[in-house]
Amino acid sequence: MLKNYLLLAFKNFRKHRLFSAVNVLGLTIGITCCLMIFLFVIHEFSYDRFHVNGDRIYRAVRVNDLEANNEKRDIAWLSPPYARALLNDYPNAITKAVRIRPDNDLITYNQVAFNEQKVYLADSNFFDFFSFRLLKGNPATVLSDPLSIVMTASTAKKYFGDQDPIGKVVEMNKKIKLKVTGIAADVPGNSTLDFDMVMPLAYFRNEYWMNQWPSNSVYTYVQLAAGVDAGRLMAQFPPFMDKYLGKFYRENGFKMSLALRPLKSIYFSSGRADNLKHGSRKTVYVFMSIAVLILVIACINFMNLATARADDRSKEVGLRKVMGAVRRQLAGQFFLESILFATLATVCAVILLQVLMPVYTAFLGYQLPSYLYNAWFYVFLAGIILAAGVFAGSYPALLLSSFSPIESLKGKLTTGKRGAFFRKALVVFQFGISVLLVASVAVVMKQMRYVRNFDLGFNKEQEMIVRIDNNTIYDNMNRFKTALQADPGVASVSLMSGEPGGFHDFYGFESGARPGEKLSMNTEFADFEYVKTLGLKIIAGRDLSSQFPTDTDRAVLINRSAATMLGLTPEKAIGISIRNLIADSLPRTVAGVVEDYHYSSLKDVIGPLVISPRKGDRRLALIKLKSGGELQQTVARIKKVYGAYASDYPFEYSFLDERFDELYRSEDKQETLLTIFSTIAISVACLGLFGLACYTAVKRKKEIGVRKVLGSSVENIVLLLSKDLLGPVLLGTAIALPVAYLVARQWLQGFAYRIPLEWWLFVAAAMVGVVIALVTVSVQALKAAMANPTSALRSE
Repeated sequence: MLKNYLLLAFKNFRKHRLFSAVNVLGLTIGITCCLMIFLFVIHEFSYDRFHVNGDRIYRAVRVNDLEANNEKRDIAWLSPPYARALLNDYPNAITKAVRIRPDNDLITYNQVAFNEQKVYLADSNFFDFFSFRLLKGNPATVLSDPLSIVMTASTAKKYFGDQDPIGKVVEMNKKIKLKVTGIAADVPGNSTLDFDMVMPLAYFRNEYWMNQWPSNSVYTYVQLAAGVDAGRLMAQFPPFMDKYLGKFYRENGFKMSLALRPLKSIYFSSGRADNLKHGSRKTVYVFMSIAVLILVIACINFMNLATARADDRSKEVGLRKVMGAVRRQLAGQFFLESILFATLATVCAVILLQVLMPVYTAFLGYQLPSYLYNAWFYVFLAGIILAAGVFAGSYPALLLSSFSPIESLKGKLTTGKRGAFFRKALVVFQFGISVLLVASVAVVMKQMRYVRNFDLGFNKEQEMIVRIDNNTIYDNMNRFKTALQADPGVASVSLMSGEPGGFHDFYGFESGARPGEKLSMNTEFADFEYVKTLGLKIIAGRDLSSQFPTDTDRAVLINRSAATMLGLTPEKAIGISIRNLIADSLPRTVAGVVEDYHYSSLKDVIGPLVISPRKGDRRLALIKLKSGGELQQTVARIKKVYGAYASDYPFEYSFLDERFDELYRSEDKQETLLTIFSTIAISVACLGLFGLACYTAVKRKKEIGVRKVLGSSVENIVLLLSKDLLGPVLLGTAIALPVAYLVARQWLQGFAYRIPLEWWLFVAAAMVGVVIALVTVSVQALKAAMANPTSALRSE
């Protein structure tokens, strides 16, 4: 019997090539999209899951709990003594600990030098604690020598070519000679920790910051003993914090607690303060939903097209029933046909996926894992075949197998009102999804346009950033700045600790405006040219200036939000005392208030900021270039000045507008992917509408013939057939619009500054969907209206 089913299925494939091609095409497109999103989702959920005992590895974080700010957030940076204290105080609960300090250093070998941005200073058990694979070297001893270094394979090749790196000596920052003792495999793409080099933290064991509790400069990971509950352990941390940091926190107004975060949760963590790779769980769920919707739309399309062909197959069903076939056998045949369609479509989808993978991975910016050797990939394929085959074939199988044999042989399809309602319900669902996706794309595009054109409160054009955190420039900072300012293409120069859109220090403060309270604010350490170079607006008081000798040690600027935190208007904040509890021994006076500007991402609300001219802590040079100048020549001259003060360090620079664009790179990719997948979904949905139009034309062909004989025009008939589908279209739109509104509002919650959800945006999206639907239906209606009426009225 199975052989007979297969023969009949292949016979139908050959007989109805166009129908089969449309069905396979729709399913292929849907399954391909599903597979692409599946690979993306698997990669996102695989972060940090390759570590042995990874379920027992946690990162220790401080939790900022400041009553005055009413905020809580994880801070990943801990001071080095935490690790030793945790091991000593909880020996039965914590078995291992490792500290990591991300760094960037100049590495030199035989006159080949690179400013390496991904250097880790780590404890000697780093490769024993984590499961990063070593190609050469013993994980337990590879970092035991404080003057050793481990490189990844690609980094070693950059320095040594095809030579054996083991035993070679490189120089760090022109003063530390390190011997290569191990080669690690390149870090997997699904790791939040990402390094090119690892050297022992023990080299710095005598440094001040290594032994001071308030010196927060490392990540600390711990491994719990088997069976230890992290929640119960965290309940014991308050006495631990009071023991080691209670006095410091009480004196400086901090309220910090200690918490453990699972390693596997770090990638999707929120409220983070680190420089690791992170993803959005919300984004993953959005694309998972899109994958399911596209596949469902493709299956509904299959149902509608099969229903449209019911008239052609009714005689086959009637004849087989007369010959003794029961309904179960007929349904089984139709289910088998749909599974064969799904199998063929899946094979085509895998081939198409192979073709598209290079473009897809290039767009994502990372290499997806090889799926051809992943057993779960084939389980997923089997699941898609069964789900798509059974779901897509269920309605046609049940419909066609239910026909009366006598009426089937007469060519009469009596599916009844229930069948008509179900088919239209499918179209309502399809069209609702289409409008939902169109509206979502419209909101995403409008929000990203809003972000790109948003007034940041400063001028980001022609602003060049150069790193100066090397000892050579640091020791000659003023002369370096003077040399830059002398260039004819440079308008002004400021030396600062953090650039807009990037890192800013976070400190506790006390102020005469709120005596007895401890406040928390972001801090920018910058020179007197900061406001001028960035183009900030002074709204009260004055700018900091060298004309006021005490400004360096006794004055600060604050932003409007800081004045608000102090309970003051900008004008009344002038002259108020404020002291950085860590950096200042004496209070400073607020000399001026700047208008709020976005010193971080638009995803964050502008917080209180203090701009302090305290010397030191300046890692970056902000160079304002004159407009209309020759950019390349100016950059070349700046490079020459840089080389005069730091000839051993590679000249690296970026532009502020590019950095802000980087902040929204992931959202830009989401926008593009959402647009592509939504367009695909709408295209496949239109095939479903086309199927229903075909079915309607077949059902009403004699009515159309009679109307034409009686004098109806083509326009009237097209309107008649199109109007029949307007109900499902409008109903789908009505259902989709409120859902689209809720989805868009939820997505926009990720932005502190966002567009208003105006009604016309959703109406416009609905109109686009309606127009697409009506064009799709009208094409088939026009074809039916122009058919020869004699063929429709011919009686058999």
